[in-house]
Amino acid sequence: MDTYQFTIIIERQPEGGYLVSVPALPGCYTEGRTLEEAREMAADAIRAYCISLRKQGEPVPVESLDEQLIGRLSVNLEPA
Repeated sequence: MDTYQFTIIIERQPEGGYLVSVPALPGCYTEGRTLEEAREMAADAIRAYCISLRKQGEPVPVESLDEQLIGRLSVNLEPA
């Protein structure tokens, strides 16, 4: 069994729950009511996405830490 690691972005939604995206897998999104459920759903979504790629003869992307940087950025705005 091969093991892959993917960066996931989990965002709390204003209406409740969490939205998860996987930048290395375009269009791979899922959601969960709790943080734990969101992580479980992300693992399922990634697995399904990669199985689909393999069935189509496509390689599973290998994410490089050099290709992505997730961080915070402060931006100054003039007063309104």
